[in-house]
Amino acid sequence: MRADRLLSLLLLLQNRGRMTAPELAAELEVSVRTVYRDIEALGASGVPVYADRGPAGGYRLVDGYRTRLTGLTDAEADSLFLAGAPGPARELGLGAVLATAQLKLQAALPAGPADRARRIQERFHLDAPAWFRAADPVPHLAAVAQAVWEQQVLHVHYRRWGGEDRQVVLHPLGLVLKSGIWYLVASADNTPRTYRISRLRSVTTAGQPFERPDGFDLAAYWTESARRLESALYKGTARLRIAPRARRMLPMQFGAAGTRALETAGPPDDEGWVEVRMPVETTAVAVSDLLRLGADAEVLGPPELRAAVARTVAELARRYADTP
Repeated sequence: MRADRLLSLLLLLQNRGRMTAPELAAELEVSVRTVYRDIEALGASGVPVYADRGPAGGYRLVDGYRTRLTGLTDAEADSLFLAGAPGPARELGLGAVLATAQLKLQAALPAGPADRARRIQERFHLDAPAWFRAADPVPHLAAVAQAVWEQQVLHVHYRRWGGEDRQVVLHPLGLVLKSGIWYLVASADNTPRTYRISRLRSVTTAGQPFERPDGFDLAAYWTESARRLESALYKGTARLRIAPRARRMLPMQFGAAGTRALETAGPPDDEGWVEVRMPVETTAVAVSDLLRLGADAEVLGPPELRAAVARTVAELARRYADTP
């Protein structure tokens, strides 16, 4: 571990120039005292590290010095595919490996492309999780990822959507990160299925390899699975009359379904309200969802949904009629 850290420290100084001990400690996630010891170790090994004193001081390499230790290990090369998603890389246990790989890549680049790569890192950032929702706890993600990579059979204890626990033997085929939520695509009884990683209560590797199905395409499976899920969830179509404020809220509240609903909007009336059609789930779920729009939306149809919303609103009015 220390050898890796010393290499990372050396590459940081080579790529970024002068850095203070607190800056190095923050990058390496160690104490300042550890940085002092590592700087001494680099110097003792013949690396020309110099300390500049004063408020603008720090550590730097002698001008013109460059290390040739920039070869990527297998794990570092693999981790580069997650270069745009440092959060998921950390969840997979590849955070430190990814950081080292990026430093090696920068060190191997000529000055022009290296500067451009640094500017891109400074100006673009990918934040995968959705807004206003805490990330799922995924304590078993690293173990599952290793089983996916090594094609090892998994014995898992899984909690289903309805709260029922069951034990399943899985052939893990791939991992998918969707809106900040990790999913495992795995074969059970020769049928690919999707499992939410946060619902795994225990994971055990059987130490038994399996043969990956010929021609299995993870991206194609996920696209088709998402389409089937959407078809199964949406039971009908609601006809709504919405105010300008609700038009702005629809994509935020309902995602892609809300965006598509806006594409069906008719011309605005004198008050700026428009009619839209939006797919909805069961009546009970639709009532709960549509009430999030408050008084900025009116359900025009179907009649049973309008009646259900009216009953719920009447119950709310009765409940709040008397001030406690």
